[in-house]
Amino acid sequence: MRLTDEEKVMRDGGEGEATAAAMDLLIRYGDALGAEHLCRVRNVAGTMTQPSPVKHKLVKEGGWAKSFAVINLDTDEDVDIPRMKVPTCQLQSGFGPDSVGIAPYPSENVELQTTGESFFGAHGVNILSTCTPYQVGNLPVRGEHVAWMESSAVVYANSVLGARTNCEGTASTGSASLTGRLPCWGNHKDENRYGDALFQVDAPVESFQDWGLLGYYVGDVVQEGRPVLTGDGIGLPELADLKHFGAATATAGGVELFHIPGLTPEAPTVEAAFGGKAVPEAVHFGERERRWAYETLNSQGESGEVDFILLGCPHASLDQLQRIAAALDGKRLHSDTEMWIMTPRALRTIADASGYTEVIERAGAHILTDSCPAMSKAAPDGTRVFASDSAKQVHYLPAILGIEGWFGTLEDCVDAAVTGRWRGELR
Repeated sequence: MRLTDEEKVMRDGGEGEATAAAMDLLIRYGDALGAEHLCRVRNVAGTMTQPSPVKHKLVKEGGWAKSFAVINLDTDEDVDIPRMKVPTCQLQSGFGPDSVGIAPYPSENVELQTTGESFFGAHGVNILSTCTPYQVGNLPVRGEHVAWMESSAVVYANSVLGARTNCEGTASTGSASLTGRLPCWGNHKDENRYGDALFQVDAPVESFQDWGLLGYYVGDVVQEGRPVLTGDGIGLPELADLKHFGAATATAGGVELFHIPGLTPEAPTVEAAFGGKAVPEAVHFGERERRWAYETLNSQGESGEVDFILLGCPHASLDQLQRIAAALDGKRLHSDTEMWIMTPRALRTIADASGYTEVIERAGAHILTDSCPAMSKAAPDGTRVFASDSAKQVHYLPAILGIEGWFGTLEDCVDAAVTGRWRGELR
């Protein structure tokens, strides 16, 4: 791998042992990938504070510096951790203090996360605590090389923002935060950012649910491909629609980049989306495919008795919080149901000030931050059947927690929360 003089200095310890360990990891990583050089990154989104048994052990042995060295830098050496070299943010983590008394989540995990935030905050990490950092101020520019984790964030960064990142891990993001470098491969290279599958969208795609169903079908078809979507069925999406669509493609498949010509930044036309190469035959998305996606997502539910409703995956936007509050206004949850709404910590503050939290809590629901049931493996005690408007959560949570799941609209979910029954249907 070709290194610049600055990179050689970091590799050889000129910026400290921790940075040298980070460079060693990145060089090994790049060699394994066949990368010829490193690219400069100035924006990192990773996980450092998320509690785990391993972190409990490492923090007890040597503090958060030991945990970061072992998990994020792949070194057993005791090294001093400097401030992050490039802007770095903490993605979603475990449940925070606002979950105490609501989520059955270990108090020692909440405490560990809190001490971790103090350590990493002092070392230059922005504690955003969300899977949607782009909703709360972390907005890389088009063409910028970044090092991001979290599948739904990665596909949004690549596709909607036009930034460049692969779906990174804890070690590569930790090392990038101290070096401002990452192997130049995959989505960082021009030739890997063109589409390789075309979808003709015939069925109207206008609502939040529609975008989730389309994304789930597209992801299932292309797996790790790069879909290009066109057709009269595509309406004008909102931020929430695009994050829902991207998350669904990354869930049913492994999509990290999509193009919607005339909408996403790197695809002014279908021809541009394919880089001037021959445009493949289109896969059609019509009412039959839409119904397939809906029935597949709802194949994990049998009982009509619902006891848990989950909204906000990926974390709810401010507009979504407003809509949830409006849907719950004047209503009261059934005595046998619980509703959790996940959102970034910063947007929870705005929801409080805007009165949304008061309306939601008056109905008996809870706004929680920092995490989600899938990430923290925690749902209300005794949960057997849950409902969500998130294709991602309905796909994952039954396997993670061994519960049944229903997928529907916000209105379907609110109805289930109020009646304790699932009555959703495809409209």
